[in-house]
Amino acid sequence: MDYSKESIKKEVIDQGVEFIRLEFTDMLGDTKNVELPVEEIDSVLDNEAMFDSSSISGFSDIQESDMYLVPDLDTFKVMPKEVEEDSVARFVCDIYTPDGEPFEGDPRFILKRAMQEAKDMGYTVNVGPEPEFFLFKLNEEGYPIRKMNDRAGYFDASPIDKGDKVRRDIVSVLKKFGFEMEASHHEVAKGQHEINFRFDDMLKAADNIQTFKSVVKNVATNHNYHATFMPKPIAGENGSGMHCHLSLFKDGDSEFFDPNEDDDISQTMKYFMGGILHHASGITAITNPCVNSYKRLVPGYEAPVSVAWSHSNRSCMIRVPTTRGKGTRFEVRHPDPTANPYLTLAAVVHAGLEGIRNKIDPGEPETRNLYEVADDEVPTLPTNLKEAINALKRDEILMKALGEHTSAQYIEQKEAEWKEYSLQVSKWEIDQYMNK
Repeated sequence: MDYSKESIKKEVIDQGVEFIRLEFTDMLGDTKNVELPVEEIDSVLDNEAMFDSSSISGFSDIQESDMYLVPDLDTFKVMPKEVEEDSVARFVCDIYTPDGEPFEGDPRFILKRAMQEAKDMGYTVNVGPEPEFFLFKLNEEGYPIRKMNDRAGYFDASPIDKGDKVRRDIVSVLKKFGFEMEASHHEVAKGQHEINFRFDDMLKAADNIQTFKSVVKNVATNHNYHATFMPKPIAGENGSGMHCHLSLFKDGDSEFFDPNEDDDISQTMKYFMGGILHHASGITAITNPCVNSYKRLVPGYEAPVSVAWSHSNRSCMIRVPTTRGKGTRFEVRHPDPTANPYLTLAAVVHAGLEGIRNKIDPGEPETRNLYEVADDEVPTLPTNLKEAINALKRDEILMKALGEHTSAQYIEQKEAEWKEYSLQVSKWEIDQYMNK
């Protein structure tokens, strides 16, 4: 729905809204917000709401902390009662400097820049994300414990699947946010779930991912569960991914479909995949941003480890589903749901467009089970966060995509995270080496 200032103010009055929530996303992908009383609605709509950005990860120094929150009017939504008992309206915001310029460290701005680059080449990009999550039980104090909500498996039904009611409530709330829902089901691992919603343009898809995460966590709490998007919360079980289906259009027609090719996919699509594969190591620092991400990217647990593409082989980083025509697309399988969706999509699209410009060949599609192929036969993704960050630092295209400010801040924080992790001594190390 296209909102104007007048229509928003009317709905605020009609629905008895008491508070205005201004949401934005920090560099690490966490949703932040500030709330104002409804009496400040004119100030909000006139882009006069300010905040101190110096305490937000990756934003600004103490001496240049003032920033403006500029609401995207199309994201206006009165919050459903299932996620907010009080009468609250929400906006997703862009961040601007006091000079009236977009803040270069705003992840939403970084994605908009990628969208503009695609537009300059005549393209629009649609994205269908698939974030997975686990449900864990809560203790008496309301804190999560390492006990999953069920022991069901892939597509299991009730009563084995004890998350069906939670998923139904999540779907119901997301529909109130305007999501077009497609399916929900139990995933492979115990206590793991997936809910699919319809694709959209990149900006809306990234906004939707953030809304999705918030709704999942809130509804899970209503059912006395804790929802986590941690990539690998349980050793020996499949981890949670955030597969991203991408399609490319020009003048309303698919740029990925070509009936004159043997496999009906265009050379443009192959070049786009080639660019992503070429930049895969650096991209992984963004799509798999935490130490735990790399516990998921191991052979044998349905997560990709090989930098290759296929038509149906899920051991590859990129998979091409069988749908053709306007539905022709490919699935980037290695991102996980801890990734900042704005930076993830910006990085993937910049790499893909570079592939088109430079006609980067993705190679032949793989038919082998790459979990059983030696590393020296097929390139593999980084095995830890440090390797990925080093690859990102060497990748000029991705560093430019992030921008000088965000790339420096991101690398600094992730290197600190790796250093802190490296100083820890795990139970496995104690058990393995104490008696050596």
